Amino acid sequence: MASRANSPEFRDVAVHLHPYTNARKHEEKGAMVIERGEGIYVYDTAGKQYIEGLAGLWSVAVGFGQPRLVKAAADQLAKLPYYHSFAHKSHEPSIALSEKLLQLAPGKMSKVFYTSSGSEANDTAVKLVWYYNNALGRPHKKKIIARIKGYHGITIASGSLTGLPYNHRDFDLPIANIMHTACPHHYRYAWEGESEEEFASRLAGQLDEMIQREGPDTVAAFIGEPVMGAGGVIVPPATYWEKIQKVCRKHDVLIIADEVINGFGRTGKLFGSNLYGIEPDMVVMSKALTSSYLPLSALLMNQKVYDGIADNTAKIGTFGHGFTASGHPAATAVALENIKIIEEQDLVANAAKQGEILQRRLRALADHPLVGEVRGVGMIAAVEFVADKKTKAPFDPAGAVGQYCFDRCQEHGLILRNLGDTVAFCPPLIIDEAQMNELLDRFETALAETLDWANSKGMAAE
Repeated sequence: MASRANSPEFRDVAVHLHPYTNARKHEEKGAMVIERGEGIYVYDTAGKQYIEGLAGLWSVAVGFGQPRLVKAAADQLAKLPYYHSFAHKSHEPSIALSEKLLQLAPGKMSKVFYTSSGSEANDTAVKLVWYYNNALGRPHKKKIIARIKGYHGITIASGSLTGLPYNHRDFDLPIANIMHTACPHHYRYAWEGESEEEFASRLAGQLDEMIQREGPDTVAAFIGEPVMGAGGVIVPPATYWEKIQKVCRKHDVLIIADEVINGFGRTGKLFGSNLYGIEPDMVVMSKALTSSYLPLSALLMNQKVYDGIADNTAKIGTFGHGFTASGHPAATAVALENIKIIEEQDLVANAAKQGEILQRRLRALADHPLVGEVRGVGMIAAVEFVADKKTKAPFDPAGAVGQYCFDRCQEHGLILRNLGDTVAFCPPLIIDEAQMNELLDRFETALAETLDWANSKGMAAE
């Protein structure tokens, strides 16, 4: 008993409040403590191997234990472990990374601002949109439109942009000037017989109506993930982004592309914006920017936005925004090396290639009694479970089937992410064909066991 109490699994319970966790349940269950990682695999303290099928949190592009990233961090820590970017100061890693990001980014970006997480970057985007419109003498043009089921972070502003109930409930969110328009999930929200193009037109029309109802002189920006991630891996319907952008341009509404999950190859293109023809005014990057080896995010803006901000800093005398770790030299050095690996190993092409296997084998499960929809693009996908395939009725209680499948996957050495009764896939971009097939074999074993369990509970459809 004493040895169990002294184990890291239960020491954790005594001291650690976990994100996205039922704290009371955690007190009973304890933690699964991951000790090391190698390639697409992680290992717990008992030595059990798991395929990390969500790349950590949608983020470890080049895999675990990549020695080049470790060396990049160590070399920079030995040379200049920290310096800030306030008051005209800079350092080579952040300069070089900014040059690289502007070269790679979708649209025509002009400047880069660094923070430490996607949440902070989206929070900064909100502040800069407000600052920009004040600079232009438009004090009422402040409303920002996000989407139901979109995910943009958890700070007060970015958590308000997020369109998921658990991120708002009892946090007194969303704040003023943040609004949400419809979720572009054709399977769930299209009318009967409505094509993807017709659905996209209807959603664009709803956005147009919202802007006109609020007043175009009050709506400042629209933010969206090219492919929605934590909301359930929702792929936009055909023509959606083309039509949404047209509405935004009509009303002089800035477009913010949240590439935190999509960026650096996840969709089979370098950025999701490249895949869908998005021409953003601002771009948010994080996660695969450093493969999450060190915390870093970047907010890029075009010349129009930068000029408005820069002129206002001259008027006021300074730019009153920034973080201690903005452009941290070790983090930006790691990001540079991480991008080199992505380019040298052609991991964007590998994402497209291995993504074909992922999408093909998952779609072969469409007739499975539990499966309502399989969706995804490139190397990101989801399987949604339903109680009735014809009516698309969800399970009651919601989330139980997804949790059971998640648990069975973990038992078979596969870590995925259950988003209610949807299971998400997002493996490291370095995964090869044999490993992808092993991942899917483990999932299919867990799925078969989930069906047996659902049948035993009388939950599966006839």
